[in-house]
Amino acid sequence: MGRITEVFDVIVIGAGHAGIEAALAAARLGGRTLLATLSLDNVALMPCNPSIGGPAKGHLVREIDALGGQMGIIADRACLQMRLLNTGKGYAVHALRAQEDKRWYHTLMKEIIENQESLALKQLMIDRLLVRNGEVVGVEAETGEIYEASCVILATGTYLRSRIVYGSVNYSCGPNGLRSAEKLSYSLLDNGLELMRFKTGTPARIDALSIDYGKMEVQYGDDVVRNFSFISDITEREQIPCWLTYTNENTHKIIRDNLHLSGMFNGMVEGVGPRYCPSIESKVVRFADKERNQLFIEPEGTHTREMYVQGMSSSLPADVQLKFMKTIPGLEHCQMMRAGYAIDYDCLDPLQLNLSLEHKEIKGLFSAGQSNGTSGYEEAAAQGLIAGINAMRKIKGLDPFVLRRDEAYIGVLIDDLVTKGTDEPYRMMTSRSEYRLLLRNDNADLRLTEKGRVIGLVDDNRYNIFKEKRTTFERALAQLKKINIGPRDENNSKLRAMGTAPLRNGNNLFELLRRQEVTYSKLQEAFSLPGLSEQVAEQVEIYAKYEGYINKQREEVERILRIENKKLPSDIEYLAIKELSSEAAEKLAKIKPSSLGQASRISGVTPADISVLMIVLEMKHQKGS
Repeated sequence: MGRITEVFDVIVIGAGHAGIEAALAAARLGGRTLLATLSLDNVALMPCNPSIGGPAKGHLVREIDALGGQMGIIADRACLQMRLLNTGKGYAVHALRAQEDKRWYHTLMKEIIENQESLALKQLMIDRLLVRNGEVVGVEAETGEIYEASCVILATGTYLRSRIVYGSVNYSCGPNGLRSAEKLSYSLLDNGLELMRFKTGTPARIDALSIDYGKMEVQYGDDVVRNFSFISDITEREQIPCWLTYTNENTHKIIRDNLHLSGMFNGMVEGVGPRYCPSIESKVVRFADKERNQLFIEPEGTHTREMYVQGMSSSLPADVQLKFMKTIPGLEHCQMMRAGYAIDYDCLDPLQLNLSLEHKEIKGLFSAGQSNGTSGYEEAAAQGLIAGINAMRKIKGLDPFVLRRDEAYIGVLIDDLVTKGTDEPYRMMTSRSEYRLLLRNDNADLRLTEKGRVIGLVDDNRYNIFKEKRTTFERALAQLKKINIGPRDENNSKLRAMGTAPLRNGNNLFELLRRQEVTYSKLQEAFSLPGLSEQVAEQVEIYAKYEGYINKQREEVERILRIENKKLPSDIEYLAIKELSSEAAEKLAKIKPSSLGQASRISGVTPADISVLMIVLEMKHQKGS
């Protein structure tokens, strides 16, 4: 046993996107916190795509920000290009995506961490989790140093027993050339944790000067400057373009001819890969009838010539990767600076966790991010924030902070993980949320900032900005409902100029705003309304046009909550309830759902099983137990 070096309230293992949010949250809530990382040079590393946001992921970033997290603020500052995606679809799926300067993002985030009060950042390889009588008591580093703590948060990303594979290359290593955490995996197993083996990958990086951009389609950022953070005041941004090109039959033939050399197809890759982000080999095999696949050539920063080839993750040999890239328009003379690779790694089965992200059997042990079987920086950061909050709430003797599925995409993400589990790297998508009309990109602050304030992460500056915005929004709605106009010629000529039908009867401006072709700016100009920021005007328009649908979804939530809020005692012996199906009893006993609502979402638990549980609850209630 090593020597005790320091004592902390919370220890976070890993300084990726999950670890950062966890450590910052814990420190900001008053906990003396240690953030341990394999390398200080890779804090907030983006080992794969240098981007933040996208469908559903952008929603997560907004929610992290509304609760007082850090990702959105730094993403705005390190942004090379930002676009609002899915604008041709409904507001529920609109999402921001930003191309990031990966080194600048690292630099800015490391600066925040280094200057955070109560937070110590150290370069350490953690080898052992220390557990005593079912409670975590600290960690041991490879140096023999022991760090004690009341809570430990695993945020190990893809570094647990990680292995790089491409072609015949196969060696123990984590992303970006960092060491693999070998001993920690075995320590987790020794303490009874169940691990899974997953796989992810990354494409090649190529030299910007070796690309023929004239053969590609340029992809500019939006002219309108937007931000992830509700408190960012950035109004100007120099946008750096990305580029679009396509594979072709020649590309696909080279890949097919060399499939036997791919780690994904020759058995060298052990883990299960992400279905929604497949390798180029998998695309060519699974979608054999597809003549081409799109590729985005994206800058990694303003002070590097490395360009990221999005859509071409591969575990083929390096020479084959270069050969097939040279068949692609614009890449005929490309120079490969880094080869793509697959990476195998260990992660926890998330069914072992409570909704608080605390382990069910080891008190004080939390887990967040890719170590829980997820993919993506945004999913990781969201979990890290919740883990950091709940570690400190546990230390303070407070109830866990848990977001419901109708309150946030973060709630959907965590509920899916701990209730349903995952047999592949989990990716957040808008289709996973049954309440996505309520959980829009634009209203994350209205949904969550008050909660962040109660928790203690929303400071006075953020809260004052939020209150002013909310007041402006509510005042604008009230004014629109108050102003009535009649079917006079003057009014109807204004409406015709807006491209909408004239009035036959009197109406208020709020009802007019319900019309698809009417915007707040048009009403403002025609009827001398006060000016609103673009963000508030958008929220007013969405509320007017979708009020009926929003109210219906809220009614559905209230109905579901009658079941959702029925708590299940932790001492129910499911295996002893004969009326339950054997599958349901086994899964309920393993997952130990906290409510009927959570139980109903477990795979294999039927409505009949839920009826049985309702009877059991009623009998317990009658007995007064």
